[in-house]
Amino acid sequence: MSKLDELIVALCPNGVEYIKLEEIAEIGTGSHNTKEGLAEGKYPFYVRSQEPLRLNLYDYDETAIVIAGDGVGVGKVFHFVEGKYALHQRAYRIRPNEEIVCAKYLFHYMKSSFLSYIEKSMFKGSVASIRRPMLNAYKVPVPPLEVQREIVQILDKFTLLSAELSAELQARKKQYKYYRDTLLKFDDKIPQVTLKDIATDVYRGSGIKRDEVTEEGIPCVRYGEIYTTYNTWFKDCVSHTKEDYVSSPKYFEHGDILFAITGESVEDIAKSVAYLGDDKCMAGGDIVVLKHNQNPRYLAHVLSTTYARQQKSKGKVKSKVVHSNVSSIESITIPLPSLEVQERYANVLDNFEKICNDLNIGLPAEIEARQKQYEFYRDQLLTFAETGCSILTDRQTDRQTDRQTDRQ
Repeated sequence: MSKLDELIVALCPNGVEYIKLEEIAEIGTGSHNTKEGLAEGKYPFYVRSQEPLRLNLYDYDETAIVIAGDGVGVGKVFHFVEGKYALHQRAYRIRPNEEIVCAKYLFHYMKSSFLSYIEKSMFKGSVASIRRPMLNAYKVPVPPLEVQREIVQILDKFTLLSAELSAELQARKKQYKYYRDTLLKFDDKIPQVTLKDIATDVYRGSGIKRDEVTEEGIPCVRYGEIYTTYNTWFKDCVSHTKEDYVSSPKYFEHGDILFAITGESVEDIAKSVAYLGDDKCMAGGDIVVLKHNQNPRYLAHVLSTTYARQQKSKGKVKSKVVHSNVSSIESITIPLPSLEVQERYANVLDNFEKICNDLNIGLPAEIEARQKQYEFYRDQLLTFAETGCSILTDRQTDRQTDRQTDRQ
């Protein structure tokens, strides 16, 4: 019997109480809707995405859990915060009463179940969002603190290893970006052209609401997916819709470049991706489609360089939502060698990027395996019977079955 099982037998053999979140934590939102001072910001500024931004001021100095209140990442438990930070007005902060529940225990538990809980009740309009009463009513199993701490110690070992591997992967990605920028920094012999010079057509997509995304139908891309789902290029769309839902549908096809012209960050605005699939697909609103006769993989790589991203962000306003437009996209300047050279460079960069991102090889595969291992043990350790039931019954039965199997 493990130390955890011993603690459960001694402290809560008949199950644990499930308590509403509002009874064990302070729940609130941030106040900021500006992004001034992001360039040299000292403190993390948590918005509605996985990567925090930076601000020169802070709202809170505490231990808390931060959840996206709306947008693409709605309901995802991204951040465990310790120290000074600022918070967007549409993100939630959850500050647990640590006399009742350990903050890290609550963080692990919410990562295991909150998203599935909130998906059943969240407000699903043009932008999905969470309302305060939904958070208040969320129930958490609260065993004795000794049990919570032992669970945290076990799960933190998994997350620490994943964090170390992720740090190594980030270092490799920085190496790739440096290599890409250096490789695509041509001398004066290579002509510089604007995207308008090489475009055969440029146009905006047409809006596709969240509740218009379907399991089947015509493949489509919504602008947020360019930031969160696709890398340099892709062949298959993760979303579909019905043509009847969109009054003036706009399409893209093999080789087209897609730009997301709305975003939360000046640095990432107008992120672009090449489509290399064979289907005719629908472009959502706030997407600009660029048609051309160049190598799409080369364009995708060169438009991801630091040089291109600086042009995309030039003159953009640091406000609640950052916008770009067709004329800004058309004015981006890139080096354009011959199609033969474009092909060679695209092949080299594709291979290097695959090492960084392919989930079937290298560090990403190991990180994914560790994450699955963490999720398995997390779900096992955080599954409690409610008060009045024996919490160890299923575990003991599983162990007896395993021992019988081993003997056979």
